[in-house]
Amino acid sequence: MSYTLHPLKKQRLQRSELAVPGSNTEMFEKAANSDVDYIFLDLEDAVSPSDKEQARKNIIQALNDIDWKGKTMSIRINGLDTHYMYRDVVDIVEQAGQHIHTILVPKVGVPGDLYCVETMLSQIEVAKGFKHQIGLEALIETALGMANVEAIAAAPGRLEAMHFGVGDYAAFTRARTVVIGGLNPDYPGDQWHYAISRMNGACRAYGLRAIDGPFGDFSDPDAYVASAKRAAALGIEGKWAIHPSQIKLANEMFSPPEEEVTRARRIIEALREAEKQGKGAANLDGRLIDAASERMAQNVLAVADAIAAKG
Repeated sequence: MSYTLHPLKKQRLQRSELAVPGSNTEMFEKAANSDVDYIFLDLEDAVSPSDKEQARKNIIQALNDIDWKGKTMSIRINGLDTHYMYRDVVDIVEQAGQHIHTILVPKVGVPGDLYCVETMLSQIEVAKGFKHQIGLEALIETALGMANVEAIAAAPGRLEAMHFGVGDYAAFTRARTVVIGGLNPDYPGDQWHYAISRMNGACRAYGLRAIDGPFGDFSDPDAYVASAKRAAALGIEGKWAIHPSQIKLANEMFSPPEEEVTRARRIIEALREAEKQGKGAANLDGRLIDAASERMAQNVLAVADAIAAKG
C-alpha cells in the first residue's frame, strides 16, 4: 500500500473563476480585461434553451477573436443528459479548441461521464492536429456524483479538477437554503462542510485541484468572503465569481498572505539546515517543524510562485 502524497496532475492558478454566459456577449471583453485567473464561458445553466445554439456561435467567435490576456479558458458544456452536449463539444472544440485549456463537465455522476467527453476530445484533437491536450474538470453537484466522488477522482484520464456545485447539490439533496452557497440559519454550523470536505479529500488523494462553486448573493460581499474563508480553511484553492465584484474577493481570500509566504520560506531553510546536521526536525520560533511542515510550506510557495508568474 502506498502512502505517497500525489502531486497535482496539472498546476494552474485558479483562485478566482468567472462564470460568463455564452449568450451575454457584452461580458466577454470585460472578462478578458479583468483580474480573474480563470474564465469559463457557460453554455449550461446560465443560457436558456432558445439561446443555446447562438451562445455556441458567440463563444466560438469570442475564443478566436478576443485577446484573453493569458487567462485560463474553460467551457462549461451542457449535461450529458441533454441533446445540446455533443454539439457543444464538436462545434466549439473543432472551431476554437486551440484556445481552450479545459472543459467543465456538469453533473458528473460516474467516471463514465468523463470517459464519454474524453473520447470525443481525443478524436477531435487528432483530426484537427492540435498540439495540446484539453483537460477536463468535473462539476460535483448531484447526490450521485458525491456518492461516487472518490471513484470519479481516481479514474484515469484528463481530469484536473473538481468543483463543488452547491446550487444543484442543494436541489438534488433537498437541502433547505436561503441563497446559493449561503447558510441556513436553522443549521448550527456550515451545512456544506461535509460535502466540500469530502470532495476536497478525493481531489487531494488523486492529485486534482479542488474549487468551490458559486455564492449567489453578489450584493453581500461579507458573506462571500466568509464562504471563501470556510472553503480555504478546508484546503480549497479557489472559488467561482458569478459577478465581477467577487473576483477581487476571491483573489484575496485564496492568496497566501505575505507573512505566510515568508514563514514558508523560513520553514524550508530551517529544515535544510537541520538536514545538514542529520536531524529530521527543527525548531522555528519556538515551534517544532518537520516533514509535514515542509509539505504545507511547499503548498503555500507553489501558489505564491504561480501568482508571481502571473505578474
